[in-house]
Amino acid sequence: MKFKDANFSKEHRFSIGIEEESNKYYISFPAYNGIVEYEEYYEISQQEYLDFDTNLSNALTLLQRCKERKEESRLLYQPSIKRGSPC
Repeated sequence: MKFKDANFSKEHRFSIGIEEESNKYYISFPAYNGIVEYEEYYEISQQEYLDFDTNLSNALTLLQRCKERKEESRLLYQPSIKRGSPC
């Protein structure tokens, strides 16, 4: 998988972009499992991608749902068995 960030928020620690091999859009954030920090990637629609680029509050709403693991069906890949917590 080749993730290419198009926009990010340093303050809120998330990014949006496109996975270049599948052409799927994503929102991602860092997580830490006690050993390593890694990114969790959640699929978003093209419309969400375009909206999030200009509407931070909508992006933050979905970001929070992802961090609370309420959007698991959107995961682009399953994290390891020792899943971390958002940073």
